[in-house]
Amino acid sequence: MAMSNQKLTKKELNAISWRYILASQLNWNYERMMSSGYLYGILPVLKKFYGHDETQLQDMMRTHNQFFNTNAIFGNLIMGIDVAIEEQDGHKAKETIVALKTALMGSLAGVGDSLFHVIWGTIFGSVAGTLAQNGSVVGCVIWIIANIALLFGRAALLPLGYKQGVKLVTTLKDKLSAFTNAATVLGVTVIGALIPSVIKATVPFVYKKDGVELVIQDTLDAILPSLVPILLVLLTYWMLGQKKLNSTRVIWIILILSIVLSALGILG
Repeated sequence: MAMSNQKLTKKELNAISWRYILASQLNWNYERMMSSGYLYGILPVLKKFYGHDETQLQDMMRTHNQFFNTNAIFGNLIMGIDVAIEEQDGHKAKETIVALKTALMGSLAGVGDSLFHVIWGTIFGSVAGTLAQNGSVVGCVIWIIANIALLFGRAALLPLGYKQGVKLVTTLKDKLSAFTNAATVLGVTVIGALIPSVIKATVPFVYKKDGVELVIQDTLDAILPSLVPILLVLLTYWMLGQKKLNSTRVIWIILILSIVLSALGILG
């Protein structure tokens, strides 16, 4: 069991948090996913808790090198809860730790991937990209600040998990889900609002017959302004959902389609 004089300091918690951030996916593999990065991050704690017993140390190292895969950012939170339990109960908490990691890594992976990899990048990336396209340096500054905030916010998750323990996840479970849903709606709203200003696509084709001219773009604008950009986004979204298409293939399809339709005078 971990002794009272083995309490972790704030400095030690911050150190293992940054160790995990820097190494969480450096040795990512298809057998154990992120286990090597997790073991590297928590290793100083294991040496402190079990350094007096080589057998326990090796056993816990093997335990933490078992399959582990979650959202990389929320991995800090899981490790914080982990070290709090091991500090309290030591080697006898082995089975509890395995069960904890198994239970949390799946649920937090879905929330974390949606929240950080999709919504965070979509909202700040879209705003920053739009400003940058218009020649504003503010766009670049926003993107840098957003990523720095995410990095240091991630580092703070491990001490938070250590302090609050399992109750943090159980207490915030419903609130986190509601926050994720609200952020999703915000992300969709931002993308929808940016479509007309970011995607420049019109139909320059003019139908002429018996002295009568029909400007196709004016007709489309009367039906729904920015209808062509919206249809292009929907087409792209649909293609990304097809099994035989990936993002690279979709980019090539859009590129070739744009060149051909532009050459035919259909799109401008």
